[in-house]
Order: sequence, then structure tokens, then C-alpha cells
Amino acid sequence: MIRMLLPVLMAIAGTGAGVGAGMMIAPVPNADTTQAASGTAAAPTEPPRADGTTAPSNEEAGPPDFVALNNQFVVPILEGERIAAMVVLSLSVEVTQGDTQTVYEHEPKLRDGFLQVLFDHANRGGFDGEFTNANSMDVLRRMLAEVARDLLGPVVKGVLITEIARQDT
Repeated sequence: MIRMLLPVLMAIAGTGAGVGAGMMIAPVPNADTTQAASGTAAAPTEPPRADGTTAPSNEEAGPPDFVALNNQFVVPILEGERIAAMVVLSLSVEVTQGDTQTVYEHEPKLRDGFLQVLFDHANRGGFDGEFTNANSMDVLRRMLAEVARDLLGPVVKGVLITEIARQDT
């Protein structure tokens, strides 16, 4: 009984530690403060998006922003009806400069979509054997990026797997 409970407890403890660390180091962006400090608001050069904001063209965009999602993802690996292992991942979303808040506003839907991709990947055996080889990781990144683009649109440039660990029971 304790052998089956230990990975779950480890996953919960790891998730809690990740949440705490993320809360301690996460920046708090505030566009109003930076505009007030400069004294001027930039004139939009592109037509407004549906949400009323403007997006610079690719030539003007600058370097992308990387948005670390606040909590880790925990994926159980099943063999028959028992948990054989747990995979814990941390993900970041690469977006065009200035679109960080968009990720945080849609994080619940992103997490749901990412979990579905991760569970499907696990069920196909994607976390078995040499699960960190380049081909397997590229397939997983592409599937995660597709979900993010479906939810957030073309502001998403990619999804990064910043941490991954597998704990066998």
C-alpha cells in the first residue's frame, strides 16, 4: 500500500515546491506602470486585435517572451490497472513580446489542453524507454504547441519543456 502511495505523495510535494518557487520568482507585469513612468503611450502601428490590443509585425516584435506556467504537470504511467511510474514536467510557453499576460489569462484552458496531450502521449508509450530522445521530445513539443496555438492564436511561437523527470514505483 505504501509503495503505491509514495509516488503520489512525492508528486504532491514536488508540485507544492514548484508552486512556491514559482510564486517567489514570478515577475508581476504591469503595462500601466511602465507607460506612466515613460510619460507617453506608444501609438499603435497595427490594426487592433479582437481583444482591443495591437500586435507589432514580426520585424518590430523583438525577442520573444517565455512564460513559465505556475505549476508542474504530473502524469501517471499505468501498467494494467496500477501506476508504474509518475512523470513530472515543467512547461513554458514562448510568445511574441508583450503577450505574457495573455498566457496567464488563459492558463486554466492551456493546462487542460496540455494535460490531455500529456495523457495521450503517456497512453501511446511516449514516456517509456528512452523517452527523452530528440524525436520523442520534438513530437511532444509540437503537440503541445498546437494546443497552445489553437487556444491563443499566432502569438504562440512554441512550448518549452524546461524540466522532466520520471519516477518508477
